[in-house]
Amino acid sequence: MKDAPQRETDTLQELKGRVFNIQRYSLHDGPGIRTVVFLKGCPLHCAWCCNPESIDRNPHITFNQDKCIGDGRCIEVCPTGARDAEGYHVEMCNFCGNCVEVCPTGALELLGREMSVSEIAREVEKDRLFYESSGGGATLSGGEVLMQREFALQILKELRARMLHTAIETTGFAPWEHVEEIADACDLVLYDLKHMNSDTHKKFTGVPNELIFENAMHLAKEKKELIFRVPLIGGVNTDMQNIRALAQFVAQTGVEEVHLLPYHRLGESKYAKLGREYGCDGFTPEKGEVDEIKAVFESHSLVVMIGG
Repeated sequence: MKDAPQRETDTLQELKGRVFNIQRYSLHDGPGIRTVVFLKGCPLHCAWCCNPESIDRNPHITFNQDKCIGDGRCIEVCPTGARDAEGYHVEMCNFCGNCVEVCPTGALELLGREMSVSEIAREVEKDRLFYESSGGGATLSGGEVLMQREFALQILKELRARMLHTAIETTGFAPWEHVEEIADACDLVLYDLKHMNSDTHKKFTGVPNELIFENAMHLAKEKKELIFRVPLIGGVNTDMQNIRALAQFVAQTGVEEVHLLPYHRLGESKYAKLGREYGCDGFTPEKGEVDEIKAVFESHSLVVMIGG
């Protein structure tokens, strides 16, 4: 890769979006070693979502009672009175993060902070040597990147200008014009497919699937660099009727690679911190079942990876 041009325009400095995490040294979100930028906001409400903090575009401050020592520092630094001796008044909170910064035990955590395009680009640049040695780069994830489309577009354009490989992870649930625009701005699209039956899809994600599959077909026809990803949630979408239908759809698009992502419960603890119940009854399919599913996709001459 060439050295990146140093460009810090007023536009880039001013344009900001809401980010809830930046994860460095990721190995499962595109080729090579990657930095993943997680944007807040998602139109889907998947029952198994491992990032429930990503769904609402607004920020959250979570509280872990077990870690609180009651020293009152959070009250002292709160500029709005949202924190007082009576507790936390979220309607008064401006989510400045002062209370989080002074909490000595990590009982408070801010999920969702405003960042500029330039700030994100500088964070991504920190691991340029790893990208160059591994063929990696940066991936925008979420949430759903299309919920902050203009912000995501400017990030991708800036990273491309710095000669970095870019990818997005998307549900594809947006107007085709928006999907096309953001796909044109990146090098690779990782596109989720969950269920072929629209009613079942809506039951578990909150939205029907017609738009998602229409956009997937459009992307494939335009010969975009595209990989489909299928989460495997036992009791939801691993029945062979659905798997065969998904494999047939992917084969029809002409896309050659599929990633199968077996379900896990690693995000379950986040729900308690957000004051929500974890409502997914799904389970992790056994290895033998995953192998059978993999064989179905391979029977359609597809390259299949387990775990992304």
